[in-house]
Amino acid sequence: MEYEMRLPNGVGEQILAHTIEKFEVKLKHTEYGPILVGTVEELENAKDFIVKSINDRLNELSNEDGGN
Repeated sequence: MEYEMRLPNGVGEQILAHTIEKFEVKLKHTEYGPILVGTVEELENAKDFIVKSINDRLNELSNEDGGN
């Protein structure tokens, strides 16, 4: 059975592309914004990957500005 997961604002195209490549999920555009479609397990894995990717990028950015 397939489920849908809405994407929050701020998920970049590169992160989204890597997510679709890495997991068995499909991107679907709706009038309310993009969603990922897949099994519960794949969507959970995709969500974890997206959160980790965003956190990693935020850490990179905070280190680039000297931590200020």
